[in-house]
Amino acid sequence: MTLQDRITAALQAEFAPMQLEVINESQHHAGHNREAAETGQTHFRIRITSPKLMGLSRVNQHRAINDALKFGFDEGLHALAIEIGKD
Repeated sequence: MTLQDRITAALQAEFAPMQLEVINESQHHAGHNREAAETGQTHFRIRITSPKLMGLSRVNQHRAINDALKFGFDEGLHALAIEIGKD
């Protein structure tokens, strides 16, 4: 299972999102990050809409997502862009 698959599964399990996209953007960063070139699994963009994130401040939304994906950062995830939908 790829890191992208594991990120998707973790976010689905934690947030039961109404909408979720996990986009691998590692190929755009291969020039400045040797690991990105080797693994292809270091930079991701997440677009998520979930009732579990509604009512939280933006900071707390991002913290909740980062906490759910701690395993990824421990395994080489380098950058995560987060876009949270309103409904």
